[in-house]
Amino acid sequence: MTHETPLSPRPLADLADLAAGGRRLLTHAQLAAHGVTAAEARERCRPGGSWQLLLPDVVLLHPGPPTGEERLRAALLHAGPGAMVTGLAALALHGFPAAPPPASLETLDVLVPRGARRLRSAGWARIVRSAALPTAEEAGGVPVAPVARALADAVGRLTDAVAVRRLLTEAVRGGHCEAAAVVRELSRARLLGRPHVVDAVDSLAAEGRSLAEGHLYRMVREHGLPEPVWNVDLRLPGGPHLGGLDAYWPEQAVAVDLDTRDRRRADDALWAEQARKREHLECLGITVVHLTPRSLREHPEQQATVVRTALAAAVDREPAAYVVVLPR
Repeated sequence: MTHETPLSPRPLADLADLAAGGRRLLTHAQLAAHGVTAAEARERCRPGGSWQLLLPDVVLLHPGPPTGEERLRAALLHAGPGAMVTGLAALALHGFPAAPPPASLETLDVLVPRGARRLRSAGWARIVRSAALPTAEEAGGVPVAPVARALADAVGRLTDAVAVRRLLTEAVRGGHCEAAAVVRELSRARLLGRPHVVDAVDSLAAEGRSLAEGHLYRMVREHGLPEPVWNVDLRLPGGPHLGGLDAYWPEQAVAVDLDTRDRRRADDALWAEQARKREHLECLGITVVHLTPRSLREHPEQQATVVRTALAAAVDREPAAYVVVLPR
């Protein structure tokens, strides 16, 4: 046989082996590659037949009801290469107790490139188009959208304020992603104009700060740092307010400021305010260490080293200006 000789189609009997091995979903093109004609596929998918047509181009190679996993994989096969599960189904696969299991969902959202114009929603597979696809993650053995993107796609279809708040809170409290990442995705999806979403985001910001403060307390105590004064305001004697700080070591004039900025503010007003505060404090000889919630959660030892280094360097610096420390 030469390289020009066409390959013989695989015998139909091979499909039984595929189904027995766990591959029980095939597209019409894949069936054709196994030698199954369109007419043969239609015959087997008739009522009472040994196969069934789940979606316009996806055949299930057994007669019983599809499992939850088979529905997911069928939706991905229908959507084509590069597709990923998003929305509530993706959140369930990421481990959100508040998200219903995929098997119970009437509709499964599948994220595809915006250029896939000919692709249409069908059955339980709902096509969600995106100008820029995120990098897929794997959960439950299938490609899924990252948590923040899956949240935005889910929230965009929810009108229940309680459900929205529960999902957003769970994302942060469960350590799935940072509050700032969630807000970025909600902003990108233009969802921040909806009152029930804005209310949930306000609660999310408070939840994110509370968790970050807890990580900061734990970092100081577990890594042997000297105890600071917590949550203080600094003022010049008889002068203006200098800003609030999450932790402050007066003897060393070292401060920690948690960066939990709300990135909804397109004018960067809050960023500019924080930059001015840091510059003013450093002009007074106070070292300001900015820490993010993510760095505290994922790399507390490294952040403790940064703070410890700043404390140790204080002995080599000029004394800081005298400031009044007040509870915040």
